[in-house]
Amino acid sequence: MQLRPLLAKFDAVAAFLQSPLLLVIRLFWGWQFAQTGWGKLMNLDRTAGFFASLDIPLPKLNAILAGGTECVGGILLALGLFARPASVPLVFTMLVAYGTADRDALSAIVSDPDQFTGAAPFLFLLASLLVLAFGPGKLSLDALLGKAGGSAK
Repeated sequence: MQLRPLLAKFDAVAAFLQSPLLLVIRLFWGWQFAQTGWGKLMNLDRTAGFFASLDIPLPKLNAILAGGTECVGGILLALGLFARPASVPLVFTMLVAYGTADRDALSAIVSDPDQFTGAAPFLFLLASLLVLAFGPGKLSLDALLGKAGGSAK
């Protein structure tokens, strides 16, 4: 019994799961981003007050930028439209969230990884990094438009 053909079949089945998994990640975390961003924008004074308490400069402007990035970026992520470019500002926003609101978790990345992975920005950051690294998958508007334009792989 040859192991190589079995591994090739297993790889093919596992690869088939890539696009559905990316779709689920994009839909769930894109929606979460959009809701979080919308919440920031609809409660701008409260968000700006929180940002001010973290000593973030220009708190109202940064609240608008963070909320807008999360809202628009989350919608683009969910749709799989310009998903990779949209993931870059989302990653940046989550890194800023770690550096401001979750400094203790960020500084504990080596000494207490559970604290780092348990912080609010972690799963948002992970989802954004997955889409950045692997793309939105075949079940996305990017793939549909790429195929329609003849530029998809």
